[in-house]
Amino acid sequence: MRWQVRNERTVYAGGWLDVAIADIRLPDGRQIDHHVVVYPYPAVGVLVVRPKDGAVLLLWRHRFTTDSQGWEIPAGRMEEGETPAQAGARETLEETGWRPGPLRELIAYHPLNGTARQTFHVLRADGADYVGEPVDAYESDRVEWVPAADLAGHVRAGRVTNGLALTALLHHLAFPES
Repeated sequence: MRWQVRNERTVYAGGWLDVAIADIRLPDGRQIDHHVVVYPYPAVGVLVVRPKDGAVLLLWRHRFTTDSQGWEIPAGRMEEGETPAQAGARETLEETGWRPGPLRELIAYHPLNGTARQTFHVLRADGADYVGEPVDAYESDRVEWVPAADLAGHVRAGRVTNGLALTALLHHLAFPES
């Protein structure tokens, strides 16, 4: 039972995101207007795991939109023409000052399937080389290698509230060898 999109019109175009109204025909024949948030670029997040002890490279950030603080993985949008691996390497270096090792995709998903059009790619790097201070110093209060033994506790205590980071860390905790 598929919803049919009869038409879609943009009501706000902002560069980072657009808002559209889709004219939808439901399977029972009814027509509705459905609001859609359109992100023109996919996003990427990188889970960087240190091979010698399993520690994970995380950023402690404040997010003004939710007035919350928590641990996050390096992440950001993919620029035009970038692959997930290129964007992940760039974002990790910019935000942490660490150049990740070879990247491989763990999962790709749609964070708000019913209201937003965007894809998130979660990548993993085994190890990273320290290059220097982060390019984007405003990105976080601190960058740390968080011990593997502390990850589940941070999730349980609500210190990981960002959806991309939560997805990556829970995936890692469930499938540590992936």
